[in-house]
Amino acid sequence: MRIMEKKDLRIVFMGTPEFAVATLKALVENEYNVVAVVTQPDKPVGRHQGEVQPSEVKKYALEHDLPVLQPEKMKDPAFVEKLRSYKANLQVVVAFRMLPEVVWDMPAYGTFNVHAALLPQYRGAAPINWAVINGEKQTGVTTFFLDKDIDTGRVILQKPFDIPDNANVEYVYDGLMHLGAEICLETLEKIIAADGHPESIPQEELEGKFKRLYEAPKLFKDICEIDWSRPSKRIYDFIRGLSPYPGAWTSLLGPDGKTVDLKIFKTTKTEKNVGMRPGMIVVYKGVLYITTGDFLLQIDELQMAGKTRMRARDFLNGNKNIENYIIK
Repeated sequence: MRIMEKKDLRIVFMGTPEFAVATLKALVENEYNVVAVVTQPDKPVGRHQGEVQPSEVKKYALEHDLPVLQPEKMKDPAFVEKLRSYKANLQVVVAFRMLPEVVWDMPAYGTFNVHAALLPQYRGAAPINWAVINGEKQTGVTTFFLDKDIDTGRVILQKPFDIPDNANVEYVYDGLMHLGAEICLETLEKIIAADGHPESIPQEELEGKFKRLYEAPKLFKDICEIDWSRPSKRIYDFIRGLSPYPGAWTSLLGPDGKTVDLKIFKTTKTEKNVGMRPGMIVVYKGVLYITTGDFLLQIDELQMAGKTRMRARDFLNGNKNIENYIIK
């Protein structure tokens, strides 16, 4: 009986952002046969949307002479037929959109996804942000076979990743990006060793590992507004879970009656309680604080709308009357 080898895999890779590039790069550098790359259409950029910006995955693919497909709709018959023409027997998906069954069920060995969480925990579009927002001490990456629902398929492999208490999303994103590339290669090795059909586990069998299962929905601006009535630890985690992008924010009413948004990127926890209602701005000995549901939260890095991101000390130097602003 012939043993499957690396060259027997014809892989279509699907992904869009920088996070996905690390995995595609690992496939190319480890000499896997990537026959085509599927990514999002180029996006208009600039004030007048006059230029288009290719995805990071497209940039890498073109640099390495890989065919690129950019469908507007994944069910488009012309795209489906073109995809089929590459005769892939495996598809690898990283940070891409939901696929219709006609696409994910096309290859003989299926389609697996690299997800930035330990499924079934944090199913959804923003698993890295929500893990930090919820104060998790550990997250990880999972490879799983796609099925009809979002992030519910059978798990192939998982790798954990520790989250330090002072880590923000950027730190966790970078760590999981490289860990995702590693787990993808290990998953491919497992697929080869199993002649295309590796063992996998239903996610229901993993649910008992968690006290509670959280979802990871897409982040919109209203979700990112800070609720200062919450305990300072929850707000601290919320801010680092949105830093640097999309950024936690609060709205200030100035003495001139105008409202301005303020993004906060970095804070320090304290155990100082001044007995004031939540959402009050306090400046003491050159340090900026905002009151929360329990303690003062020290503000370290922030950005006023229309201005650049800066350290709080520099911000105070240019905003001497900040204590006259009211958090709405």
